[in-house]
Amino acid sequence: MPSSRTPLQNLPQTLTPTPTSHAWPRPPAAVPHRLLDRPPVGARVTVAGLVMVRQRPGTANGVIFITLEDETGIANIIVWRQAYERHRRAVVAGRALRVTGRLQRESGVVQIIAEAIEDISPLLDTLAQPPDG
Repeated sequence: MPSSRTPLQNLPQTLTPTPTSHAWPRPPAAVPHRLLDRPPVGARVTVAGLVMVRQRPGTANGVIFITLEDETGIANIIVWRQAYERHRRAVVAGRALRVTGRLQRESGVVQIIAEAIEDISPLLDTLAQPPDG
């Protein structure tokens, strides 16, 4: 019986697996990104993931936007200037971050206003090792 899906719909979302598409050592207390629609607005949450995008638009008055990806989806992070000054090294150099902040939801879009940012890039080294050693 023919599928009702088009050939394009049968393709994976990415042509190659992303590092977070496999099991990874989720940092303690980090909420999977797919569950960020559950906490109430203003709740303090912690997320972790790979840094996919960093943006610092000239018109954003020093605000930095970071997109993190874990194995369940993406999280949008807003870093105000004061948080950036406290966590500059992690924001600039981190390949993987753990972010704690206040959840914000507007028009169905979830964002986290960063309060604490930690570089957890060393966890990526465990992904490169074979499962049994």
